[in-house]
Amino acid sequence: MTSPRMQHAWLTIMPALFVLLWSTGFIGAKFGLPYAEPFTFLFIRFALTLALLIPLVVVLRGSWPQGGRLWAHIGVSGMLVHGAYLGGVFYGIRLGMPAGLASLLVGLQPLLTAALARPLLNERLASVQWMGLGLGLVGIVMVLGSKLDPGSGELFQGFGLGALASVMLALIGISCGTLYQKRYCTGMPLMSGTVVQYLSAGALLGLGALLFEERSVAWTPTFMLTLGWLVLVLSIAAILLLMALIKRGEASRVASLFYLVPPVTALEAWWLFDEALPPIALLGMAIALTGVVMVARGKQPAPAQR
Repeated sequence: MTSPRMQHAWLTIMPALFVLLWSTGFIGAKFGLPYAEPFTFLFIRFALTLALLIPLVVVLRGSWPQGGRLWAHIGVSGMLVHGAYLGGVFYGIRLGMPAGLASLLVGLQPLLTAALARPLLNERLASVQWMGLGLGLVGIVMVLGSKLDPGSGELFQGFGLGALASVMLALIGISCGTLYQKRYCTGMPLMSGTVVQYLSAGALLGLGALLFEERSVAWTPTFMLTLGWLVLVLSIAAILLLMALIKRGEASRVASLFYLVPPVTALEAWWLFDEALPPIALLGMAIALTGVVMVARGKQPAPAQR
């Protein structure tokens, strides 16, 4: 039987472990994309994940979403939260965007979600949140400005507007998907709902692979190890870890530590791929993350009355 001290230690490290595992998703994209096109890569990942996750839901006797309408809403949220998000990130990294920068850009999701919540959900922002939005924009301008390299034939160092557009689409997808899920998927069981989301996202990415890619895969040891990591560690273990944290009331700690994902990813990318950020970009990252924290933690006033 596990001692109370060990249980306490495990609960203490679980949020940080979740963030560490989640940050490696961007690194996995960098490792795997030389061997498979992005949509094909992600379709294989989702297919393998579902092959493991569906039996797990059955064994654990998890409840399934009730009603066709909820299934449809969860499917739409899955296309946005997983399909558009991962598809945009992987495509942007494929086009040359550094993994650390991609992580920072999509890490602005709380800022864009807060901005969209005002017109879509009639939610008002507190003044500290408006300040956070401003800081986030300033930080991103600093980071992107440090990467400008118009003389090279590309707008930025190593990547062009196509990569930036792809990652911004990922940011819009996860932001809109978060709002959609908040409004229409409140009764979604976490594990089985994730299965439905993965089904819809896999279908979307499979269609993208059919329409836009050659679907060729080089089954090298590096690719298979990367794929195994993304399936087992990211799509299965991280989700189960998240469920355990939520069950124990630790979701707020996960949300707080999530702000560490971009700098952790940047550190991993520097160590593994020599992706270095100049001092002005590091300062911009710190400013942007400060803005994200201000927006996410700012107390919202009551919704405006129409």
